[in-house]
Amino acid sequence: MPPALISHASMPGSTSNEPREVAVDAFRLGGRIQKEKGEAAVCPTDDEAAVPRSKKDSDSSQKKRSLDYVWRSGVAGGLAGCAAKTVVAPLDRVKILFQARNPHFLKYAGSWWGFGEAIKDIYRQDGPMGLFRGHSATLLRIFPYAGIKFLAYEQVRALVITRKDQETPLRRLISGSLAGVTSVFFTYPLEVIRVRLAFETKREGRSSLRSIIRQIYSENAMTIPENAPSLMRNMAAASAHAPSLIPRTGLVNFYRGFSPTLLGMLPYAGMSFLTHDTVGDIFRHPKLAKWTTLPQPDNAPAGKAAPLRSWAELSAGGIAGLVSQTVSYPLEVIRRRMQVGGAVGDGHRMTIGETAKLIMRERGFRGFFVGLTIGYAKVVPMVAASFYTYERLKTYFGI
Repeated sequence: MPPALISHASMPGSTSNEPREVAVDAFRLGGRIQKEKGEAAVCPTDDEAAVPRSKKDSDSSQKKRSLDYVWRSGVAGGLAGCAAKTVVAPLDRVKILFQARNPHFLKYAGSWWGFGEAIKDIYRQDGPMGLFRGHSATLLRIFPYAGIKFLAYEQVRALVITRKDQETPLRRLISGSLAGVTSVFFTYPLEVIRVRLAFETKREGRSSLRSIIRQIYSENAMTIPENAPSLMRNMAAASAHAPSLIPRTGLVNFYRGFSPTLLGMLPYAGMSFLTHDTVGDIFRHPKLAKWTTLPQPDNAPAGKAAPLRSWAELSAGGIAGLVSQTVSYPLEVIRRRMQVGGAVGDGHRMTIGETAKLIMRERGFRGFFVGLTIGYAKVVPMVAASFYTYERLKTYFGI
């Protein structure tokens, strides 16, 4: 028998469990030494010996529900939305001129060359600020919208994904979709008011914000003149066939056209967040992390993934915009066709199915993607700038 075992056998009061306890203590000591040296754990669960995964996940969820986290993520999201809208403001300016069929810009409509010439024309006439006309009103609307969207995503995500093993594409999709619905619900009245103000054409006695709100709130039915802009008529048409039990005065007037808007937001927001998070996971893979990630900042919360480099973060956001726009675009085409199509031959409003069949019959499958290329030119840089700004502000705020 080896001397060590003889010595152990001759010790008084020894038990058969002591060698195993000594081994366990040595194993734990080795794990602590590894952790102090910054070495990776031998087993993925080694680090959870002291702090179980469920407790870490619970602490993280509680922190996300704190008031400090809420206001920081809300502000970061609002600023991210403003930055994204600022990036594409010149594109929005030209798009509005085309859609309104401004006589001076009709000659430019219908081609990429004309799009660039229109921007040059605006720049020559009004200077750089001409490309951002009306942008301040857009920022007033987009700040609460984007702030609520990102804040809602963080909060819903903390409820839907409580553990690391629940990090599935379906749960991410649900979190993003619910975040989009929440932001649209709370900010849609601002959009209705903005549209009403934007199409106010009286040069004298222009209606004030308060009078517009009072008018929308108190009107029984939306009376729109024949020469009114199409978007105003669309909102009226969207609510004209609502059930008679729905009240026609009060807060419900601020949600005209809400249903078709909601229809397009569900896939768009869901796929946007899902794609961004998925591409981010790919970029953070150990084989790519050396080229795609930055060192973890000192104020980073425990367990937060390493921030991506600028090009990687912008790429993740751009891909998210590309995928979300592609997936949701057929519903966007159907929604717009329902809004502007009016009544069919027998006088009833077209349903989603009828509209889809009409588009397929007229132009085939490609009819659901008419204008998608122009949509990419706006959405891809906008979503890339939005996610990039949000993630950088989260790092700055230490959340």
